[in-house]
This record gives sequence, structure tokens and C-alpha cells, in this order.
Amino acid sequence: MLNNGVGNWIHRRRLKSAGQTAVILADFELTYDALARRINQVSNALAERGVVKGTRVAFLGGNHPAFLETMFAAGQLGAVFVPLNIRLTPRELNYALNDSGSEVLIVLASQDEQGRAAAQSSPVREYLVVANHPGESSDYETMLSGAADNHRDVSVAHEDAAIILYTSGTTGSPKGAVLTHGNLTWNSLNVLVDYDVTSKTVALLIAPLFHTASLGMGALPVLLKGGTLVLQERFLPHEVLAAIERYRVTSLSGVPTTFQLLAEDQAWNTTDISSLEMLTCGGSAVPMRVLEAFEARGLGFSGGYGMTETSPGATSLRAEHTREKMGSAGLPHFFTDVRVVDALGQDLPRGEVGEILVCGPNVIREYWARPEATANSYYEGGWFRSGDMGYLDEDGFLFISDRLKDMIISGGENIYPAEVEQAIMELPAVESVAVIGVPDEKWGEVPRAVLVLREGSSLSTEQLIAHLSERVARYKIPRTAVIVDELPRTASGKIRKNDLRKQFGVTNA
Repeated sequence: MLNNGVGNWIHRRRLKSAGQTAVILADFELTYDALARRINQVSNALAERGVVKGTRVAFLGGNHPAFLETMFAAGQLGAVFVPLNIRLTPRELNYALNDSGSEVLIVLASQDEQGRAAAQSSPVREYLVVANHPGESSDYETMLSGAADNHRDVSVAHEDAAIILYTSGTTGSPKGAVLTHGNLTWNSLNVLVDYDVTSKTVALLIAPLFHTASLGMGALPVLLKGGTLVLQERFLPHEVLAAIERYRVTSLSGVPTTFQLLAEDQAWNTTDISSLEMLTCGGSAVPMRVLEAFEARGLGFSGGYGMTETSPGATSLRAEHTREKMGSAGLPHFFTDVRVVDALGQDLPRGEVGEILVCGPNVIREYWARPEATANSYYEGGWFRSGDMGYLDEDGFLFISDRLKDMIISGGENIYPAEVEQAIMELPAVESVAVIGVPDEKWGEVPRAVLVLREGSSLSTEQLIAHLSERVARYKIPRTAVIVDELPRTASGKIRKNDLRKQFGVTNA
């Protein structure tokens, strides 16, 4: 075959797993044979509409088989897939469409109004709507019904662009990270080596596929191995628990809040979750009470660290190390290397905090049409500057201190909010927390805690300070605390600290 990229994966997998279930959404199921046939139809239909190698094809929608069909069909043609975040405003989406130069936009019916507004004054020349329920009448299904299902084989190399994924844009304009077919392939191999993904894996995807973790750590490795994806359109704890029992789910990924809400749901103790074998938690460390709730059901957590620019895996922490290396993001993935350096790019001794660098075949080589941003993001040798602070312990395990830009400097002392947040999360009354810096005449900056409390709980600033005084240095303790109903988050569940700084980062907030 001429195509050595991701676009041919399902065509190749069809030969080995034709009758195996590939994708499930509610009562709709596709075998690998059916999925491959539909991908071929989308590929041929797009080709008839002028899509060639290098054309950008965008998709706006949540977890739906059409997302995967469009992505693989684009890859089959050597086109570049542009998944869009449904949580963005039409203006933000329009920016991504214009920045990427996307000519085709495929939209779920639930996002039609949003998509049409975004497509105005953009390069989009083909606009197609997909029914929310797979297979129902729509522009998309009409396109498929009129297309041949023969397989197209276009020359695609690992070096060719596969996906443009826009960063969450917590600061400044979002940048398009260009993930090549090689990046996606090597990331998937890292997952297969470092986690227990098999052809029998049934992975429930509750995070949106337009987010790199759900796509790169969940969907692609499972499909490469011939397992089954169960797509969840939204996160409601009781629905997730029901899906685990119904489909005999073996693998589940999420952020700490995801698992906390599952363990607190009224159906938690009555749901059969005995099929679960692997839990993966990202975003931040698992709170002890959540860890214990799942350990009581015989389950442990794997974890890891990564970012869009690493496709996304950089490190992994297997469940057997969770308690031994509490708070760690784990060891570098098998085909990936990690360093910690000072401000001059020199390696630091074990235990010293510095900027985390990542290198490997899963690391992107460029941002879309951003030569300056690309040049500023690497040290010599292809070492990507993560912008995150951390250290390696004596065994080579990575510990994340914080985002470089989130670090608070108070009276000349560096304060890493993640350390303070982890200590605060030990309080039973706290559901989630973010620590930001507030201007201070004497110290330059001092910490402030922004808290979400569990229902029916209360917490005074005095109680917070008393708790922290035994756990962190005095200068790290927040001088003030603000209680809110919820914290602003990105699609991946990460807290948008830039938004919090705008709202609460002033002295009299």
C-alpha cells in the first residue's frame, strides 16, 4: 500500500477483525467491516468534492461515529483533519477555520446553528450536517449513499500532517498543533507498550474526541489493537455507570472530578463494575478519598502527563506505583524521553525543580503557520519546551510542580500552586480548588484559593489556614479564599486559571 498513515488503519484492521464490534453509540453499533466500508464511502465522497492531499477537513461535534469516519477518510486521502471544540464560540471557531484554511466543515445537527455562524467569512465551501443519531437521514448520509465503497490508496508518509489540533487558548490566540501520522502512530505504540490495551478492550470514552487525550490515549490505540469503543455523548454519572454495566466496559479514563462524581452517585454501590480492569486519571493527582473509594471496589488508577504537542502522552504511571509514588506523573513513555532543565536549558540534578522538556517521535515538529512560535518552543535536538515545571526523583519518576506561567513569586520565594492545591484537596469539604497569585504591596504576590465546596459543607479561611499550616510552608498558605459554584475548565477538564486571574486576581476581589 502507498498509504502508511493513520487513514489506512481501519482498512488494515478490517482484514483481521471484520466481525468484531469497533464502535458503539447507544443502540448503534459498527463492526470493523461496516466502519471500513463507511470510511471508504466518506473518502470517495470527499474526493468527488475536490478534497485532495493537504486539504483541511474540519469536524464540529461531540462523540459520534461520524467523527471517526471523517478523520480516517481524510487520512485515506492524505487530507488534514481539523477537530473543533464544541465549547468554543462561533467567533473562536471562525478563527480556527480561517487559521487552518479548512474547506470542508462537517457538523453534528446539535451544533448546526453554531457551525453556520462559524462558517461565515471562512474558507469553507462544503458544509454538511450529520444527524445526531447515526444513520438517520442527513446531508452526511445522503453523501454516503451516493458514494462508492472502494478503498482509495494515496501516498501518505509518517512525516505528513494528519491532524491540526488547536490548543485550549488559555493565554493568547490558540495555536494549531500539527500532529503527523508518525506522531499519532508512535503515541499509540507508547500506549500499547505501557498500558494493558488488548483486542478484548472495551473502552468507554466520556471525554470528547476533539480533545487530544480522548483521541490519542483512548480511541486510536484501541482501534489499532482491534478493541471496542463505546462513545458517550455527555457525562452524567448514572449514565456512565449504566454504560459500564451494559457494555461490560474494561477501560475508563477521566479527570479526578469524573471519578469523584461516579463514586458519589447513588447507583455506585449497586452497579456491577466488575468488568473494569483499567482506570486512567489525568489532569491532576487523584484525591485520596477517590483513590480509596475505587480501591474498595478492587480497582487502582493509572496516570500520566502529556499535552497536545506530545500527541499527547509524555509519561505514564502504572497502577502498581500509584501509592508508592503518590503525586507522580510516572516514567517517560517507552519511545519518549523527558528532561528537567534550568533557565539556560541545562540539566538539573534529581529533585530540583525546572522546566520539563520532552523529545520523541510522538512530539510535534511545528505549529500551523506559526514559525516564530515553533522556533521558540524547542531547544537544540528537538527537545520541546513544555512550559511546565517539575522534577525527577531518584528513580526517574516525574513530579509536576506547576505551569511555568502559573508559578507565584512571593517575596522572592517560588510557590507552585499545584503543591498547595493538593494539600487543600485533603479537606473533606473541598470538591475542587485552584490557587492563583494576587498582587501584594509588601510581597509582590501572595496566594489566593478559589474553592468549590461539596454540597452541604462549609469552610472558613481560618480552618483552611489551620489545615495548611501543618502541611506547607507559611509563605505558601493562601491569605484569602473565595468560594464559587464551579471552576472554569477547558474541554479536557483542566482549570482555566487565566479566567480565574481575570476575575479574582485583584487585591480586593
